[in-house]
Amino acid sequence: MASPMPDAPESVTLPRGVTIGVDEAGRGPLAGPVVAAAVVLCKPRPSGLDDSKKLSPSRRAELEERIKRRCRWAVGVVDVADIDRLNIFGATMLAMTLAVQGLCEQLANEAVGEVLVDGNLTPHGRRPEWCWPARAIVGGDALEPCISAASIIAKEHRDRLMREAAREHPHYGWERNAGYGTPEHLAALRTHGPTPLHRRSFAPVAQLVLL
Repeated sequence: MASPMPDAPESVTLPRGVTIGVDEAGRGPLAGPVVAAAVVLCKPRPSGLDDSKKLSPSRRAELEERIKRRCRWAVGVVDVADIDRLNIFGATMLAMTLAVQGLCEQLANEAVGEVLVDGNLTPHGRRPEWCWPARAIVGGDALEPCISAASIIAKEHRDRLMREAAREHPHYGWERNAGYGTPEHLAALRTHGPTPLHRRSFAPVAQLVLL
């Protein structure tokens, strides 16, 4: 009598696939979109990758150029209307999903092995479109080079958007504060009121709208 075949032979090796790093920029500001980036690193990867917040502006810009030239990347941008509709957590999960979707379109038939997400939560189970294996890593932007690269792309992309917005709304100092609630920004809000790019669901803006 033949022996039954094992359910999962040890000789079977599943394809590993590429590793994608994901990070966001712009959860905390009072104005502007939230931006996420997804990156598959090239080999050899760019040297000097780190949490974007630890890098000087010139170093970030240099690394952004190297990542974009040599690696595969995509961004997801969620605007203020959707931030106010979904709340900032939901909007961040959407931005991450859009970034990974955009990157997967570039990967064609390559399998995704794992998506590494900075933080303690991933879009898995929180966005219906999310269909990739995911792992959250607290402090991942300083620990995993692919997340570091994503943090650089996301921050540089968002800062650029805020500099462009500052030309249309010059009173708030967005070219310097990127929409965060600095004393300069808050003073301008009290003087000039909120713009269409301000997040009405955020308390400092909501309080001014109700005055």
